[in-house]
Amino acid sequence: MLSTVGSVTIDSLSAFGRFWMFAWQVARWLPRSIFDPRTIARVLPQLYEVGNRTLPVIMITGTFVGLVLAVQSYDQLRAAGFENHMGVLLTLSLVQELGPVLAGIMLAGRVGGALTAEIGTMRVTDQISALSVMGADPIRQLVVPRFIACVLFTPFLTLFCDLFGSMAGWLIAVQLKGIPSGPYWYHIADAMTWWDLMVGFIKSIVFGGAIGLIACYKGFHCRAGAEGVGRACTESFVISFIVILTTDFFIATAMMGLYQSIYGFKPIL
Repeated sequence: MLSTVGSVTIDSLSAFGRFWMFAWQVARWLPRSIFDPRTIARVLPQLYEVGNRTLPVIMITGTFVGLVLAVQSYDQLRAAGFENHMGVLLTLSLVQELGPVLAGIMLAGRVGGALTAEIGTMRVTDQISALSVMGADPIRQLVVPRFIACVLFTPFLTLFCDLFGSMAGWLIAVQLKGIPSGPYWYHIADAMTWWDLMVGFIKSIVFGGAIGLIACYKGFHCRAGAEGVGRACTESFVISFIVILTTDFFIATAMMGLYQSIYGFKPIL
């Protein structure tokens, strides 16, 4: 038993160290690659993969999350006399919490698995080794463009998730529950601040970067064969999911403490 525990611990620490070495290599290439025309040409196809193909899933998910939130919150708010403020609670929940988390999870499932499978297939078919033999750095050629695409497009996906969720909430509140449309949007505009948008933006940037790094790392270090690629895809999604939820907690706690230290307590209604 002690041998098993020690082996698992050593393997986990070794993988943790390899991941941060991998992340450092990506960070080292970013300043020299981000304005390189060749890197931009490699990023564009990845933007299509990350953005256009994930957008329909994000729109559907955001819409139904907004519908569920509106249906579940209406009765409680009406009992307290705050039904006209339903849009505030729904939109703030989407902008600060649910929007970035949902976009990150959908990106991890839709794009993270695809990136892991693509790079993992290159690994098991020795294409990455061929790049190294030809003198090209695989990190710069394969990972950096995918990482940039994930970081750039995750905020846009989050924005669409927030937008469609708010519109779905408006549909329930105004069209089905009879809340006036004017007060619904007025209270949202009155309560929403740049700080709320900044918190959601920071979360989406962090989630996108984490998904890109984890997916590419798992593809780079997958085991040989189809089974190794499949297992790497599964591990990529599971780890990304856990990292998103864990990071969301720490960012939310840090930003809340920073806001209260600067501006004090912020009432929702």
